[in-house]
Amino acid sequence: MTTITRSPAPRAITTRPARTETKTSVSLTEAVRQSLSMAYRGVLKIRHNPEQLFDVTLQPIIFTLMFTYIFGGAISGNVHDYLPVIIPGILVQTVITTSIVTGTQLREDMDKGVFDRFRSLPIARISPLAGALLADMIRYLIATTLTIVMGIIMGWRPDFWGTIAAAVLAIVCSFAISWIFALMGCVMSKASAVQGISMLILFPLTFMSNAFVPVDTMPGWLQTFVNINPISHIVTAVRELTATGHAGMHVVWALVGPAVITAVFAPLAVRAYMRNT
Repeated sequence: MTTITRSPAPRAITTRPARTETKTSVSLTEAVRQSLSMAYRGVLKIRHNPEQLFDVTLQPIIFTLMFTYIFGGAISGNVHDYLPVIIPGILVQTVITTSIVTGTQLREDMDKGVFDRFRSLPIARISPLAGALLADMIRYLIATTLTIVMGIIMGWRPDFWGTIAAAVLAIVCSFAISWIFALMGCVMSKASAVQGISMLILFPLTFMSNAFVPVDTMPGWLQTFVNINPISHIVTAVRELTATGHAGMHVVWALVGPAVITAVFAPLAVRAYMRNT
């Protein structure tokens, strides 16, 4: 007589017990720590690819020498009197233009599939983008330092603490503006398109400002645009800080602008990043 034994029915595999223990949100402290970890990744990229710093090391030197000696005599009569006008303008223009690289490098990383892996990790959604932008602040610091040093070598004598405050202001503004280019990097399909359109937007804003020439020499309709141009407010704030160390109303507007830009474009960039990765 043969005995047939029946094996118990297989138990259904479920993830229900694990769901109750799974984190569904990330705290602010964890988001900051994760963003700093991503920023360290960006610093390592710069360390292993130092050629990424060529633009921020050469551009401030070339622009400072070129604009000062070309426009100095025509606008202020001599180079020395033009330095307090042009150095703050070059500082703002160089640092803000450097922020374009944020969007192009972000697009290149997304094309390589790096951010697809970040998206699968249990980390804050904003941390990969915020980390990339924080790492680029090293580039802004280098560009700012070289511009100031070049100005001092050429005879510019700014207020010490005012110059420190102006440098911090320029870096903060560039960090905020880089969120715009980060959004463009998430939305556009090619890095070359990000760079081309960014330059098309940013160059008119920087040159149609008070960065290089007095506003009263421009046509009336252009003066209206220059006076409301946020770049003009940043340049004026940097000039006030470096000249006297005084923080006037332009400094307030220069800080309000980056706060508004970050509040608007950071969520948009994160949403576009999650949709396109």
